[in-house]
Amino acid sequence: MASTPLAIILAAGKGKRMASDLPKVLLSVCGRPMIRYVVDAVRAAGIERMMVVVGYRAELVRQELAGEPGVAFVEQTEQLGTGHAVMMCRDALSGHEGPVLILAGDSPLVQVASLRAIMAEFAARQPACMLGTATKPDPAGLGRIVRDENGDFRAVVEEKDASPSEQAITEVNMSTYVFQAGELLWALDQLTADNAQGEYYLTDCPGVLKQAGRLVLAANVLQQCESLSINTPAELAAVDDEMKRMTKLE
Repeated sequence: MASTPLAIILAAGKGKRMASDLPKVLLSVCGRPMIRYVVDAVRAAGIERMMVVVGYRAELVRQELAGEPGVAFVEQTEQLGTGHAVMMCRDALSGHEGPVLILAGDSPLVQVASLRAIMAEFAARQPACMLGTATKPDPAGLGRIVRDENGDFRAVVEEKDASPSEQAITEVNMSTYVFQAGELLWALDQLTADNAQGEYYLTDCPGVLKQAGRLVLAANVLQQCESLSINTPAELAAVDDEMKRMTKLE
């Protein structure tokens, strides 16, 4: 049982630019709270155990997902970054030996096929960490996937830190990861909040593992629609429109 996969869904944020008092993951896309799409996709990909990290107005997220089988809640009382959010799951992870899928609760366009693909690739290659990436013609605002001359993962470079040549890269980090549980716990222990935001970044974990000589891979398996982020009401409306378009195509 310990080797079966589990998922961590990050759902603690308010969404400061969303002009709403609701937790961001409870904002509606096509009439459903966006986190519902994420939970459904994870379950359809064959992962039955999920930890949802809640924070801002946590009771509302708990109420929304009450009665969902296999879903447990972990509270992040201080908003100290995505790495810190996963640190809150440490106790639950300590006895787990299988893969850990981590994804954002505000990604309603997550595709079951993409999650199945990254889990299958992870099982076949057995890295310490695998990032799910996408190609986005307009990658503005997203971390770029930098590869070496052999095409192997080298680093995630945030846009503000990217050189002109790195900014031209169209393969982007989508905040979707699979880790070996023990490697994730080790990497979390290495994180520091020595940055402008004073936060612990999950995005630093692949680089930490890579520097330590662990195998870190980037799998470009996520679809174009999954690269649509939601940080403003306009972006929420765009995702709502895309969801409607995709539903009509099915």
